[in-house]
Amino acid sequence: MSESRVKIVSFLVESTRLLVGATFLFSGFVKAIDPHGFAYKIEDYLIEFQFVELFPLAMPAAILMVVAEFALGVTLLLGIYRKWTLWLIGLFMLFYTPLTLWIALTNPVEDCGCFGDAFIISNWQTFYKNLVLLLGTLFLLLNWRRMKPLFSCKAAPLVAIFTVVFGFLFSLYNLFYYPIMDFRPYHVGANIPEQMQVDPEKGDLLETIFIYSKEGVEQEFTEENLPWEDSTWTYVDAQTRVVRKGEKPAIEDFTLAAIYRGDSDGEWHAGEDVTDLILSEPSYQLLMIAYSLEGVHEGRLDRFIAAWRYAEAHGYPFYLLTASIPQVVAGWEGRHQTGFQFLQADERELKTMIRSQPGLMLLKGGVVINKWGYLGVPRFKEMNTPLDDSQLVSPPDRKRAEAGRLGITALLFVVPLLLLKGQERRLLKN
Repeated sequence: MSESRVKIVSFLVESTRLLVGATFLFSGFVKAIDPHGFAYKIEDYLIEFQFVELFPLAMPAAILMVVAEFALGVTLLLGIYRKWTLWLIGLFMLFYTPLTLWIALTNPVEDCGCFGDAFIISNWQTFYKNLVLLLGTLFLLLNWRRMKPLFSCKAAPLVAIFTVVFGFLFSLYNLFYYPIMDFRPYHVGANIPEQMQVDPEKGDLLETIFIYSKEGVEQEFTEENLPWEDSTWTYVDAQTRVVRKGEKPAIEDFTLAAIYRGDSDGEWHAGEDVTDLILSEPSYQLLMIAYSLEGVHEGRLDRFIAAWRYAEAHGYPFYLLTASIPQVVAGWEGRHQTGFQFLQADERELKTMIRSQPGLMLLKGGVVINKWGYLGVPRFKEMNTPLDDSQLVSPPDRKRAEAGRLGITALLFVVPLLLLKGQERRLLKN
């Protein structure tokens, strides 16, 4: 093989390694930021395949998969365990490529969730992406010896173990505390009413079609050519069609209905829609969000009860938002006697609002002021001052805070690898 051809092949190998490795690293990392979201996506697939009894395995499977993707991406980029890494990536792609083709053809879910909520692509784009990755992996398998490792064989086990442990710890932190980045429309600072709207000029372009009949023959007309002056035409029907798909509002299904206990029968019922009332409330509101009351561990209630008592003492509304039916609410409240006011909402929307079960959101005038996972709920029991005098209502700038957390995460991962590389070089010199 000529020298120029060797250079071309080497360039293609390194470029393909960068493409495949970076894609796996990015895919695993962004899903590790939001393990709840990926677990919910797995549950969507289990529903489609009618394996709902496997729901308890969704979260463990989500964490294992994101750690595997992250670790494979890192090991490929660093060039360690090159052959084994490529074989494992190849197995991944042999599974995912036909699966995403089926998803693109049947469209059981709106998006596959391959990049979480950070970067949403269509089902067909996902299939094409996987096809490119599969071909790239096959190319690398044929040329794996040309890939230059960045660490020696002796250092490779330490690098691999560190990468896997880091992936697990990072996923668990985001699971039990709160994601270091929030890609959803209910992030801190979001104006929910605004997120529920879309510019009319950017929305769907609709056209009304009028159907008239004459001598037993039906014909379609638009508003421009209606047969107003011809009385022999008889109106039959009108249909609205989408001429051009437009943008969708970021939030489409946010509705809240009161759940109350009837005075006459003592039974719990779902009542009127109170969405506008909640979103237009000018004062602070504390919203405990638990999509399933049956999934709320009793040990997690203390901080929320303290938050409710704090709200009661300072005149702030406190609501528990849940997707549980009134009968379940009745049983749960009968056992715990919290005194909470309950609101019913769509389960998927509640899962989108906060990645915690349960979690707490601080709302004012329809704007998300702050929110916390159950481990991060402030100690309201120790607070005596109003919210305006606390730091809870003035969190740091979201984008700056997220960038800071992302930077710290990168340093925690990269610095140990650089130190290991430096130590390796010193040993080689000696």
